[in-house]
Amino acid sequence: MEFKPHGYQKHCIEKIIEIKKIGLFLDMGLGKTITTLTAVKELKYNRFEVRKVLVIAPKKVAEGTWSKEKDKWEHTQMLRVSQVLGSQTKRIRALNTPADIYITNRENVVWLVDYYRNSWPFDMVVIDESSSFKSHKAKRFKALAGVGTRINRLVELTGTPSPNGLDDLWAQIYLLDGGERLGKRYTQFRERYFDPGERGNNVVYNYKAKPGTEESILQKISDICISMKAEDYLQLPDFIQHEIPVMLDPKAKKAYDQFERDLLLEVDEDIITAGTAGVLVGKLLQFCNGAVYGNDGKVVPVHDCKLEAYTELLEQLNGEHCLTFYGYQHDKDRILERLEKYNRGRADKLRVRVYKGVEDEEAWNAGEVDVLLVHPASCAYGLNLQAGGRHVVWYGLNWSFELNDQGNCRLYRQGSPYEKVFVHYLIVQGCEDEDVMATIRDRADTHEAVMRALKARIRKVKESVA
Repeated sequence: MEFKPHGYQKHCIEKIIEIKKIGLFLDMGLGKTITTLTAVKELKYNRFEVRKVLVIAPKKVAEGTWSKEKDKWEHTQMLRVSQVLGSQTKRIRALNTPADIYITNRENVVWLVDYYRNSWPFDMVVIDESSSFKSHKAKRFKALAGVGTRINRLVELTGTPSPNGLDDLWAQIYLLDGGERLGKRYTQFRERYFDPGERGNNVVYNYKAKPGTEESILQKISDICISMKAEDYLQLPDFIQHEIPVMLDPKAKKAYDQFERDLLLEVDEDIITAGTAGVLVGKLLQFCNGAVYGNDGKVVPVHDCKLEAYTELLEQLNGEHCLTFYGYQHDKDRILERLEKYNRGRADKLRVRVYKGVEDEEAWNAGEVDVLLVHPASCAYGLNLQAGGRHVVWYGLNWSFELNDQGNCRLYRQGSPYEKVFVHYLIVQGCEDEDVMATIRDRADTHEAVMRALKARIRKVKESVA
């Protein structure tokens, strides 16, 4: 296929060539992969400025997306790709295979840096989803920063550079400029742009951006970062959000209230930490979905109300294909069991698959799958699923904006054959689902929203027994 770049893609290609270390903060669907591959081909074979390129990506993306995208376009088919994946033996064999681009998953970065030590061979590095390098404490960040002076060119790709707040930017920008713009140390950056937030026992649990921080940071990094929103450049299908209220039956609601009361009654809202909050919220969301993990790790079913609502929704879709996001493994297992029962005695059985890799992606896009079950973390990046259907269903909600937006954009993206994409949220009423949905709807700060909603529930529980 011949690649005819859009104007914004031409601009990005030129900037990759012009600026040796650059961040492309481009929305999903804007073609980050082919844009970067085009620049790599130009730099290696026309300008002779690059010898070996390393692409660091999420595992599923490393396994298929880059190779498939390279093979898709006529002008990039000549690029030789070696996938540095699997066992150590396989990785070493791949590194010793002559290629232009070496692709590995981000979990291998520390090993890779240690393997080469002082003989780092990659003069160009591409980080696909650079937000996975947002933590200055992470080993992968420290390892890559350690060889930063040996990397002549660096491209950071992401649609969500700061999923949890502006402080996510420091580590990513440091990899680009060595601390020139936002400070050599994270503590300097934090002191300059943030004020302490919640405290407890002389511990600061979070920091809040000072007034004008966003404008100041964006101005400082504007010369090495390009930010583009999909709605400004793409012809996207209409996005229709459908919120489906799910009522618990009296027995299940009574059980949820008791579960929440027992869970939260002993929690002190003044000293609750983000880690504690995550555990508590996770348990409440599990209950909303219909089952919880007991203390022994076994699954305890508590209700079928959301399963029933999900089945009803499938019936309303009248056979239209449905991409379904589940929250927990027991959600997937229970959905599969329910759909197996749903298919019994039916002539028009639903074709159901669980996403595991490239074969499932291809089957979905070919129209061979009616229901594709996916955990949002396993397909958030790099998957083009828009050809297979126009309905997304969130069976299990989660607090992550990044996963929510990335998940929806598997279908809501350029190239969709549909005029409309429908995103259905199953929301258990009067429970934690409502708090999550309010945050998704309002696009509020995730951390703040989690803590605020949880503290409100704690106060409510304690007032009810006072």
